[in-house]
Amino acid sequence: MSRIVWALVHEDEGPKGRVYGISFPDFPGVVSGGRTVDEAMARGRETLAFHVAGMIEDGDPMPALRSLEELRSDKEVRGEMRDVKRVCLVEVPFELPGKPVRVNISIEDRLLDAIDRAAQTRGQTRSAFLADAAREKIKGAA
Repeated sequence: MSRIVWALVHEDEGPKGRVYGISFPDFPGVVSGGRTVDEAMARGRETLAFHVAGMIEDGDPMPALRSLEELRSDKEVRGEMRDVKRVCLVEVPFELPGKPVRVNISIEDRLLDAIDRAAQTRGQTRSAFLADAAREKIKGAA
């Protein structure tokens, strides 16, 4: 099921230049970042997906997702937006994960090695990498 989650994206100066952070007010403690806004957004979506999958696995209830108006009226969110120099609220499309299913597939060994290297470079598991690649391919076909 697809949902919209609001995130705070902020810009900061790190030791190696400009960096971007992302947090999700409706999911306290879920934070990520990157060297670009796109990288921070992508990592943020992955971090949120991992967190939500853990919540589902543990049987934890999902928080109520607030509207933009509700977030703007939240004192804590307003405070964070005031305390950080460059910050904005952004809409993040988010697909609630389904139940993982183990499958057995056949794939050429060199392709599997390339997949594993690419997944490791991105800090993902093989399964997460293949699922992301399949989603992109399906999205491109629609």
